[in-house]
Amino acid sequence: MDVRQETTETLAEAECWELLDRTTVGRLAVDIAGQPDIFPVNYIVDKSGLVFRTAAGTKLAGAVLNRFVAFEIDGFEPEQRTAWSVVVKGHAFTIEKLQDLFDAEDLPLFPWLAWEKPNFVRIDPTTISGRRFHIVDDARADASIGWKSTPSPDPDATTLGVVGEPGEEFHPGEPSMHPD
Repeated sequence: MDVRQETTETLAEAECWELLDRTTVGRLAVDIAGQPDIFPVNYIVDKSGLVFRTAAGTKLAGAVLNRFVAFEIDGFEPEQRTAWSVVVKGHAFTIEKLQDLFDAEDLPLFPWLAWEKPNFVRIDPTTISGRRFHIVDDARADASIGWKSTPSPDPDATTLGVVGEPGEEFHPGEPSMHPD
């Protein structure tokens, strides 16, 4: 077996859903006039799909006019020295039925930008796949991905830790206008 295959674990669909459920930001890949484009979006898992909000524009048009999209999240687990990736492929559509819109409005899904994002888009997955990778043992901690060296009880060892942002955990809450 190839060394690459030995260090790559295929994730079960249930684990992919767990990772999707505990992550809030991903990348939406769409086809815009025959060219690929990618947009960061905050989202939520709802029933057996993903929901995000957007204003009218390229992202909305690319997602719902072509209807077939890809959505990707990734992360890392410094204590286990692993990184993972989940890809959802499926059909996107604007939520339009009145009861479905009421249900979407009740989701804890808030725009991160100050302007209105009135359109709710649902992605119904056709395929979900995920992989976990072992990070090579001689890789150095890199602050650009949120790792830093932290003191270890063993003077010859270095522990990798996650660098948190100062203050409380960020939650965008209700949108608000910021005067410039």
